[in-house]
Amino acid sequence: MMARQFGHTWWGAAWLEALESRAGLDPNRLPRGRTYARQGHVSRLEIESGRITALVRGSRVLPYRVTIGVRTFDDTQWSRTVAVLADRSARAAALLEGELDPEIAEALRNDGLELLPGPGDLDPRCSCPDHAAPCKHSAAVCYLVADALDQDPFALFALRGRSREALLAAVGAARHHRPGSAAGSGGAPEDLPRGDSGALVDPGVTARAVWQAWTDRAGDHELPPIPDPPEQPGTPAPWPEDPPADAPFTAEGLRLLAADAARRAWGQLVDGAPSGLLLSADADLARRAASRLDRGDSIVDLARASGQTPKGLSARAALWRHAGADGLDHGDSSRWRPAAPVVDAGVRAFLEAGVDRAEIQVRSNRVTVDDVQLRVTSDGRWWRYERRDNTWELVEAPSPDPADLVG
Repeated sequence: MMARQFGHTWWGAAWLEALESRAGLDPNRLPRGRTYARQGHVSRLEIESGRITALVRGSRVLPYRVTIGVRTFDDTQWSRTVAVLADRSARAAALLEGELDPEIAEALRNDGLELLPGPGDLDPRCSCPDHAAPCKHSAAVCYLVADALDQDPFALFALRGRSREALLAAVGAARHHRPGSAAGSGGAPEDLPRGDSGALVDPGVTARAVWQAWTDRAGDHELPPIPDPPEQPGTPAPWPEDPPADAPFTAEGLRLLAADAARRAWGQLVDGAPSGLLLSADADLARRAASRLDRGDSIVDLARASGQTPKGLSARAALWRHAGADGLDHGDSSRWRPAAPVVDAGVRAFLEAGVDRAEIQVRSNRVTVDDVQLRVTSDGRWWRYERRDNTWELVEAPSPDPADLVG
């Protein structure tokens, strides 16, 4: 039987080529990782801004936690990246339609920007005892990234620090204001980005103007039927210029708020998701942080503005992601002493998973095995935490049965 192959698209194959020849990883370690990846040892692969995480089954019962740091672009590099992407009409138009031409990688390289990993760009770390870089577990995760890029090559930009949404907004703004464009010089509109139908992107109209148009008409009018929602939430148009220096907001801040409102409205139309308008300030902050992290965006500025540390806000975002506002109320770090049968249920879950009793530690309402910890709250629900960078982070939605969280 033919061995499982990785990198079926140009982007996936380019990642593998960079991984094996340019990234500076130990070439003697990579083949063992490739075998692990082929055998299906990797699960929960996540790609975020500057980081890849996954669980990898090794020789012990509980999986190892792998984190691969990826060097992100600084602001100057991102400005140059956007300039390269917006430089040619055909390239920018394809990009704004969601297509990522492989020629982009070469164009960025010619400008001194390497989208694919080079020496020192990857920092693999694993909770296993092997401190090699990479160990076979982190090497396996590196190979599975090729599959993710086969599905969405924009994940490369997320690894370098910009989500697809933020990147496309920046490219669209650059195209709109570049010298010689229709918006900047009154030239022909053919150079502007076009939508799926080929029509020019609508600059939009204010809500006040639309309402005024209806009220100015005589007689009774029926409102037009609500159209079917689009497949994805809309992207707000970028502001043409920054607000005054003394304004209590920034253009980017307004863009983020508008994009958040668009996503919430879209969610209500598509599947009846709650608007979140009645959330407390603390819950809404956790929701916004979780949304940013899910898109691969940074929460440093959000944490700074709210007076929290990025690590603390990230933990609150994890609570929101897995259990919503209810998780913020119950998934805390407080210790309490439950009845013995309650704790015994957590111990039994680990025993039934094959963990030796000597490896199980019980403290108050917490049952711990290596870097996995189950906590039970006073309402009888169990929560799974995992140790990441010396911090316990929630990784699963709660369950009344601790056995659901062990595996």
